[in-house]
Amino acid sequence: QVQLVESGGGLVQAGDSLRLSCVASGRTFSIETMGWFRQAPGKEREFVAAIRWSGGITRYADSVKGRFTITKDNAKNTVYLQMNSLKPEDTAVYYCAVAPSFGSTQTSAYNYWGQGTQVTVSS
Repeated sequence: QVQLVESGGGLVQAGDSLRLSCVASGRTFSIETMGWFRQAPGKEREFVAAIRWSGGITRYADSVKGRFTITKDNAKNTVYLQMNSLKPEDTAVYYCAVAPSFGSTQTSAYNYWGQGTQVTVSS
């Protein structure tokens, strides 16, 4: 089992920045990918970004490219999501997740999830 705890969400204005953190514990040796997803009210959960635990290859959704950056600190078992130039449409609950393989943007490929952290961007 892998446990994930997110933090860093909040209420900001359009154009502001936020940094989300996700700390993993438990069977962290099984992690190949750590990713971020988000879910807005009434919408399906969608892929935001992912990073390969070994090597650091990243992948982003088109909607956040150039604004969001995913990074990791292997020593701290932590992944970060730096979110700049936030827009009201970025408002959602953001979830951290881990996968045993790299490349998929589908929720079904991720087998452990955090509890989520709310990000609200006002216009």
